[in-house]
Amino acid sequence: MVSAAVVALPQSPVQNLNDARFFINRELSWLAFNERVLEEGLDPGVPALERLKFLAITSSNLDEFFMIRVAGLKQQLSGHVEESGPDAMSPGEQLAAVSQRCHEMVGREYRALLGDVLPNLDRAGVRLISPAQLSPEGDHFVADYFARDVFPVLTPIALDPGHPFPHLRNKTLNLAVRFQPSAPGARLRYGVVPVPSVLPRLVEVPDSGGRRTYVLLEDVIGRYVAQLFPGMPIEGCWAFRVTRNWDLTIDEEEAEDLLVTIEREVRRRDRGSAVRLEIAAHAEQHLEDYLVRALKLGPSDVYSLNGPLNIPDLLPLLLRIEQKDLHDEPFTPVISPSLGDGERDLFRLIREKDVLLHHPYESFDPVVSFIEGAAEDPAVLAIKITLYRTGKDSPIVRALQRAAENGKQVTALVELKARMDEEANILWARALEQSGVHVVYGLIGYKTHCKVALVVRREAGGLKRYVHLGTGNYNPFTARIYSDLSLFTAKDDFGADATSIFNLLTGYSRPTQWRKFKVAPLGLKAGIIEMIDREADTARQSGKGRIVAKMNSLADSEVIKALYRASQAGVQIDLIVRGICCLRPGVPGVSERIRVVSIVDRYLEHTRIWFFEAGGKKELWLSSADWMPRNFIRRVETAFPIEDPALKDRITEEILTTQLADNAKARILMPDGHYERVSPGSYGTPATPVRSQERFMALARRASVAFEQPPVAGQEIFPSTERRPQRRRRKRL
Repeated sequence: MVSAAVVALPQSPVQNLNDARFFINRELSWLAFNERVLEEGLDPGVPALERLKFLAITSSNLDEFFMIRVAGLKQQLSGHVEESGPDAMSPGEQLAAVSQRCHEMVGREYRALLGDVLPNLDRAGVRLISPAQLSPEGDHFVADYFARDVFPVLTPIALDPGHPFPHLRNKTLNLAVRFQPSAPGARLRYGVVPVPSVLPRLVEVPDSGGRRTYVLLEDVIGRYVAQLFPGMPIEGCWAFRVTRNWDLTIDEEEAEDLLVTIEREVRRRDRGSAVRLEIAAHAEQHLEDYLVRALKLGPSDVYSLNGPLNIPDLLPLLLRIEQKDLHDEPFTPVISPSLGDGERDLFRLIREKDVLLHHPYESFDPVVSFIEGAAEDPAVLAIKITLYRTGKDSPIVRALQRAAENGKQVTALVELKARMDEEANILWARALEQSGVHVVYGLIGYKTHCKVALVVRREAGGLKRYVHLGTGNYNPFTARIYSDLSLFTAKDDFGADATSIFNLLTGYSRPTQWRKFKVAPLGLKAGIIEMIDREADTARQSGKGRIVAKMNSLADSEVIKALYRASQAGVQIDLIVRGICCLRPGVPGVSERIRVVSIVDRYLEHTRIWFFEAGGKKELWLSSADWMPRNFIRRVETAFPIEDPALKDRITEEILTTQLADNAKARILMPDGHYERVSPGSYGTPATPVRSQERFMALARRASVAFEQPPVAGQEIFPSTERRPQRRRRKRL
């Protein structure tokens, strides 16, 4: 693991909490998270194809990091902007540190890919080979495939004064061709062949040994590249890939039609400036220098890769190869026992009691059924929903379309600015509008990130509102790989606040007060700091205070300072932070009562849960928001309380307690900014192995019997409460 530089920390109580030494740099903290993802790809205890998946995620994460964060730092530097965060690192210092960490990370990634993962797959009968290793039969197949399916699609580009270096699209794979200087027309030194993305990157070739054998598309093209430049002797051919600034710059105040404006900007952003060059490690230095000049990059922006560029393109192997020993044990989400036998009316169930679902261990199907049922139910008058990331072929979007066609009042808040999903959301917005759905795009200057669905139904006693609130998106695909929580409720106060959220989003109508919700940008941050400060006051008076908060990222300096004050007051604080954490724990006099844990496992930890002891009241909140400035000031977010005692107990005892006891996939953040892997018995965890996600899967599987997993042995993080009702075998909805 790459450790952060050692920081000189104070050894006595501190009054000035603005000291830059108490904050970890945001970008370096994110890179530390990606290193934890990489560690899963390096772990020999993880099945080979799952290791490949983690290596691919590492690469994909780095793509987005360069496209957004590194691009932003470069813009600051070129614009002579010397802004710094609480850690006081300048843009130049950050870029230098980022470059060093990224080069080290990529080196470890490719050493693992070539030295371990691919050889393990080869031994299992899954081979990725070069054209030189092809059998005569395979060579004949590749030659025929190139002539029939590849050659007609290719566009060779010769570079000369009349044909300057082309503007290559972001993240596309290309081949750089160098011509021999003595060739006719020697003024041509280089050519470029874009590798077509419309063709599969992995080309499966016949193998008489019964193995699954593949060659890369760029290697196939490289083998026959001379056919693209007849009469031009070729000296060499090497793959390269360009990453560009991908952030959108939109003046929403000036946009007459936000959808059209974003659609136009999405098309333009492929022309963003280059921020990184990835190139085959064996490429000659002359070519690398030429590409660096053409792309206006520096030497530190070049990443020489000793292996296939863009590892995520290898992920189809996960779907094609079915050998059990190469995969994680399969798991199918179960229908929660709280939903009865699957045959009862869902609205009646929600009317009787609040329902909590823990994804992906419990199926997301009831959330889809909630919208689909509302679309067909003649008693339903209106459906309102926020859509941030919906995925492809969304059943929820189709249900909204049917609801509108059935004459219901349907409103969908489609967030067009959801990064990396802008194009998909534009398509959904147009499709919904064509079906008669009232589509809105939220408040100018803010992203709508809250996850709320509201169904209004006519019943015997009058109109009744049913609400779904979640920590994750309305996306059935990611709900199978992200860890999130869903709450269904028919409580009047929740229905009133959900109505107010939609009135705010569609009509700029701000309520006089929120009955249950805390909402950003209308006071969520102040509410969090108030709850932290209240816990600190209680600790000063009684000597007792407890905060447990789970989130994706923690970066807001004011919230961090509130946590420092609470630690100084005697509050015991446990933070489960998957990714960025700018808080520095374990600093004497500042944060010695704060522990920060990060869990990286087969499912992406995505849940936001906040627990406050609150003088014995034990307040519990779920939210769509991380504790970051963007969530507090540039997004519409919601936080909502869990009030049902049984659901509150389940979250505290079953979810938070188990995750804090994880000693298999957890890492703990040290005062100097690096993470140490937790092992059984270390850092106060049980002596026996605890893998929280594995335990959640076991709990879900055992939901058909009268069983409740007790708190982890040796852990008294939360006091025991009454046992929940017995769980019986349930049918799927």
